[in-house]
Amino acid sequence: MRVVEKAAELERLRLELPVPVGLVPTMGCLHEGHLSLVRQARDDNNSLVISIFVNPTQFGPGEDYASYPRDEARDLTLLEKEGVDIVFLPSATEIYPPGFDSYVEVAGLSRRLEGASRPGHFRGVATVVARLFDLVRPGKAYFGQKDAQQAIIISSIAADLYPGVEVITLPTVREADGMAMSSRNSYLSPDERRAAAVLYRALSRARELWQEGEGSASNLRWEMTAVLRKEPLAVVDYVSVADPATLEEMETASSPALVSLAVKIGATRLIDNILL
Repeated sequence: MRVVEKAAELERLRLELPVPVGLVPTMGCLHEGHLSLVRQARDDNNSLVISIFVNPTQFGPGEDYASYPRDEARDLTLLEKEGVDIVFLPSATEIYPPGFDSYVEVAGLSRRLEGASRPGHFRGVATVVARLFDLVRPGKAYFGQKDAQQAIIISSIAADLYPGVEVITLPTVREADGMAMSSRNSYLSPDERRAAAVLYRALSRARELWQEGEGSASNLRWEMTAVLRKEPLAVVDYVSVADPATLEEMETASSPALVSLAVKIGATRLIDNILL
């Protein structure tokens, strides 16, 4: 496994890799959710590139860029065990050289849900992914359903700008109580961790009602909110039942529907979703 810090070196080594080449972009602090993407990418491709980069442009003022969990030594040990060919571990100035002032944005999709709560977030995500696509030129790139809006936006970028890249979205990996695995879960105290299971309970309530025939999206949103409000530590940002292609809120929860939510547990903001 080669650990590469310079974009120029990555581009040079990329020429030597047997194709097809898979790419898994990450921000590190790897967990089983990340590793499920790595294993699928390893199975699907002759070569595999993983990036570890905590991307400053997707964090807003007052967000957790400085404190975002980082553990490069552990990450590299895990990736070597998975048979990764190259780990790209750049600095911020390597991705955004002095004078860098060009950005990628998927306008409509980036303004809803997470985009409404975190202005500029998806512009940062889209820009760094475009940079990685340019450097790695993968045949396939892998993302998790847990960050559903991100995966939808990146699929749109690939369709518009990188038709040679197939975006693969894999299922959310969950803990025993249903909580989606996330690097930010490490912020939670034991009491907060127990409280955080309410996110999946709320999503599961929406799925249960939908399977029983409830078609009103507003009723599903109301029922999810009611579940969340029973948890004293939960502060609701949004609950949504949206079209997974446009992210517009639905009146009738037809199939498919993206049911998602964002909730603060203590100081930690968590997101999760399911597809109906």
